[in-house]
Amino acid sequence: MGKALEGVRILDFTHVQSGPTCTQLLAWFGADVIKVERPGVGDITRGQLQDIPKVDSLYFTMLNHNKRSITIDSKNKKGMEILERLVRHCDVLVENFAPGALDRMGLTWERIQQLNPRMIYASVKGFGPGPYADCKVYENVAQCTGGSASTTGFRDGPPLVTGAQIGDSGTGLHLALGIVTALYHRVMTGKGQRVTCAMQDGVLNLARVKMRDQQRLKHGPLTEYSQHGEGIPFGAAVPRAGNDSGGGQPGRILKCKGWEKDPDAYIYFITQAPVWEAICDIIGEPGWKAHADYATPAARLPRLNEIFGRIEQWTMTKSKFEAMDILNERDIPCGPILSMKELAEDPSLRATGTIVEVDHPTRGKYLSVGNPIKLSASTSEVKRSPLLGEQTEEVLRELGYTAEEIAALKQVGATAVLKKAAAE
Repeated sequence: MGKALEGVRILDFTHVQSGPTCTQLLAWFGADVIKVERPGVGDITRGQLQDIPKVDSLYFTMLNHNKRSITIDSKNKKGMEILERLVRHCDVLVENFAPGALDRMGLTWERIQQLNPRMIYASVKGFGPGPYADCKVYENVAQCTGGSASTTGFRDGPPLVTGAQIGDSGTGLHLALGIVTALYHRVMTGKGQRVTCAMQDGVLNLARVKMRDQQRLKHGPLTEYSQHGEGIPFGAAVPRAGNDSGGGQPGRILKCKGWEKDPDAYIYFITQAPVWEAICDIIGEPGWKAHADYATPAARLPRLNEIFGRIEQWTMTKSKFEAMDILNERDIPCGPILSMKELAEDPSLRATGTIVEVDHPTRGKYLSVGNPIKLSASTSEVKRSPLLGEQTEEVLRELGYTAEEIAALKQVGATAVLKKAAAE
């Protein structure tokens, strides 16, 4: 089997998380991703959150698999010549710089089109056009401005950001889809185009059910929210709803056996209407099946605290895995709260390539998340991230530079830190 994006060349100007998430996904599918980094410095995440001194951090390695690294000083005239040659050579340019950074470098959209009319120019920005277009955005800022934080947490507590990186990585995934769509469009038309994803927009897209609920508020209370059953009136905006399910089927996180000492001894339990009678049998409340207060979804909504309290009495007698086995036999939707330690050690995730072990030349073996998307007719493998500038000479040769020219580029500081003359 071949790789789905084999033959596609990506000029990768991205750094930190949102852009590298995008280009790593494309690299997993076989695209040749050429990561441009500053000589002697590289992507800032190489040195952030280091767990082992003087080696690339997991922050960097887990976001830059399958890529090649070339070091170029864009302020050097010869370095800029290399970049323009790369633009001619590649199919897609991806960047997540602050607004206007590439323009100041000399790579405006107009210049890129002159160099390569088929080029797809893809960008992650914090905000779309508007009053905040020039503002710098990071993960938690995106969550807060995209509607996630205001609807996450408990009703009587402050807004919360999620553990999942929906602002950075979520937007990177959106951008990857935009790039693949633009590549297909280019096959049909022969033309390149710009692709832009704003982090605020990406978060809002992932929080769309809350925008749904915002509109429903105009027509009455959100009956599946716990506060409705508690008789607490709704305000003008969608409230935080704790662990209530967002899909119309009431759900809660419930304690399981051992919760007093294990912070992850919990299970998510959904009281789906078609399996209500099975739930009643399992928790020892067969009378609820026909009781007017519990027999229908509408009757249960004002009593969710009582119902989940009774279900929790049962779940507390079982480990989360025991409870899941029993519930799955009766087709009751549920899921254990899995810690990162449990996920890292899950053999089924290793077998599918969702968790992979990668060997790195300086930091040794480490675990990473692999490609979450599986294709039946295209292979996908996870290769280690590159060392800083590891493929510089290799890429330059592909661009047509001779050995002498490559040496000269290094000597003038176009691809390496310019060595200062020794003091006399």
